[in-house]
Amino acid sequence: MATAQAVSSSRSWFKSLELVLGILFAGGIVLVVLLSPALFPDGGEGMDLMARLIPPFQSWQHILGTDPLGRDVLARVAVGGKISLMVGFLSVIGAVIIGTLVGLVAGYYRGIAEILLMRFVDIQLALPFILVAIMFLAILGAGIDKVILVMIATQWVQYARLVRGSVLSLRDREFILSARAIGVGNGRIIFTHILPNVLGPIIILMTLQVANNILLESSLTFLGLGVDPLIPSWGGMLADGRTYLQTAWWVSVFPGLAIMFTVLGLNLLGDWLRDYLDPTGQTSK
Repeated sequence: MATAQAVSSSRSWFKSLELVLGILFAGGIVLVVLLSPALFPDGGEGMDLMARLIPPFQSWQHILGTDPLGRDVLARVAVGGKISLMVGFLSVIGAVIIGTLVGLVAGYYRGIAEILLMRFVDIQLALPFILVAIMFLAILGAGIDKVILVMIATQWVQYARLVRGSVLSLRDREFILSARAIGVGNGRIIFTHILPNVLGPIIILMTLQVANNILLESSLTFLGLGVDPLIPSWGGMLADGRTYLQTAWWVSVFPGLAIMFTVLGLNLLGDWLRDYLDPTGQTSK
């Protein structure tokens, strides 16, 4: 009994630490990004060729150093975070809306609608994301809106499968049968009885997917397929600084650290949400 209590206490402490670190990492970076217009009015674009490639912690004016054009690295990391976070959140919101509606229809109505929708989902899941992204962006051209559109078009299928599976386990439950028996319409059953019961898994996947999409946007921009190079973004800063790794490592390292801590924080929050919203799915640490 004492051992079980100790394990439970240790797990509870670990989950609390996970939540705190998730909020600290992700929340701290998001806060700096949101305050960047007030903290850095020039938008990180102020150039000073006399102050180019200053190492970090050598000047109070440029705590994280400067890039090859004399622009402040801290300012560009803060301002560039708006693009990465915007792409991450907007793409997930769009994918959730489409995927949830498809999953609700396929899981509740079954029949030919389910067969057609889920076979399309299976086909799309079989296609590698990077291949689809390159094809779409080669046709549509690079840009923030194009990147968001590509992510929505390729990721809604994950939510559709998740929601459909949850709906299948709910559609024949007693409270749903009772609602049908008293004449409640299908639309009301779906949106007032079923949807609230599938929100937990959706929220968990959303949290993890935002982190994944930040990485994807950075990867696409690094490859020259994402955000316009003239617009500061974490992926763009990594691409710009790769030729200076031996002489000015900080130009790439600090945007990379911003990506790492944001993704780590969101993953920790997603892991905590998974256990909080679905205690039966907890795994031993």
